[in-house]
Amino acid sequence: MIKEFLFGISSALAETTGAAAAGTAAEGAAEEMAMSPVAAILQLVLPLVLMGAVFYFMLIRPQRKKDKQVKEMLNNLKHGDRITTIGGIYGTITGIKDDTITLAVGQKGGAPMEMTVARWAIRQVEEVSVENEGEILA
Repeated sequence: MIKEFLFGISSALAETTGAAAAGTAAEGAAEEMAMSPVAAILQLVLPLVLMGAVFYFMLIRPQRKKDKQVKEMLNNLKHGDRITTIGGIYGTITGIKDDTITLAVGQKGGAPMEMTVARWAIRQVEEVSVENEGEILA
């Protein structure tokens, strides 16, 4: 369909530039093969533009949208959020500094174990509360 469309454009442009078929059959075939410069440029540029549009709407735009959601999630972190790191560690946020987050990840001898991770290492914020050894972490 696109090929027919492009050839339709090129033949219409060839007709408007004065390339009329005259003479023998061989001369007519040669004239049909010759295209105007505008038609040749359209045949080269139009598929590239269409491919660029497809890449933008199928790859670039969704990735930007996802990156924006992740950035928003990382900016909205607060004390007490239950999170998962990219390494698969579940924890509760106990402290937030510029680019580091302190997590409570369990208990050892009654005292919570804490670890510090980079802010970018957080995969998601858990929506459900989780019970951990009788203590509800929300």
